[in-house]
Amino acid sequence: MEEHATWVSEAVNSLAAMVAGMLGYPIPAGHGIIPQPVVMALVVMIILLALSLYLRRNLSVDQPGGLQQSIELFFEIIQSLMRDMIGPHAERYFPLIAGLGLFILTSNWLGMVPGFVSPTANLNCTVALAVCSFFYYNYQGVRSQGVLPYLKHLCGPVIWLAPLLFAIEIVSHLARPFSLSVRLFGNIYAEEMIVNTLNNSIFPFFTSLPVMFLALLLSTIQAGIFMVLSMVYIGGAVEESHH
Repeated sequence: MEEHATWVSEAVNSLAAMVAGMLGYPIPAGHGIIPQPVVMALVVMIILLALSLYLRRNLSVDQPGGLQQSIELFFEIIQSLMRDMIGPHAERYFPLIAGLGLFILTSNWLGMVPGFVSPTANLNCTVALAVCSFFYYNYQGVRSQGVLPYLKHLCGPVIWLAPLLFAIEIVSHLARPFSLSVRLFGNIYAEEMIVNTLNNSIFPFFTSLPVMFLALLLSTIQAGIFMVLSMVYIGGAVEESHH
């Protein structure tokens, strides 16, 4: 998929090329040092870091601001869902789920800002996120149950069907990162294509503005779906140890 460079990625690559040239590593003209999705992912990380530092300095118990209340509501919703899907020990998995949710949500919304594109509109980014979720829930499953009990859990309760069920479970687990990444990428990429097409229409304001509101809603839903599915996978991996 060929991407049109934005002014942000061009500025970052111009700066990187200048620094590389000063260090004696000239870059051929027209070749970016840092891919655009990486630049946009760095922008998302900077936004989240700046937001966390701002909230840390302005936290208040008596008079919380609107931003603090919004973040607290977001976290309370996640914690409630995790308790329902994983159980009473769900708080130990909160950092990853909340981190994935904030990164994906910010990345999805970033594409609505002129001059920026969503990192999640690139398959490499969504695959990386899905692989993180995949390895994390399997690690937690092994950590909670042990290697042999976790593998036994994949074999099912019937011994003579164990080889077949184990093969089916392995294929099912390997398909999870594929479905997570393709679903998120396909939806966000399609949203950006539609919005960009409408922005180039005869009346861009009247045609793209309603679609942007819809895209904002769908972007939020896609972040929620990714988080919920990750919760389900974690819950299925650790459920035996909590019985």
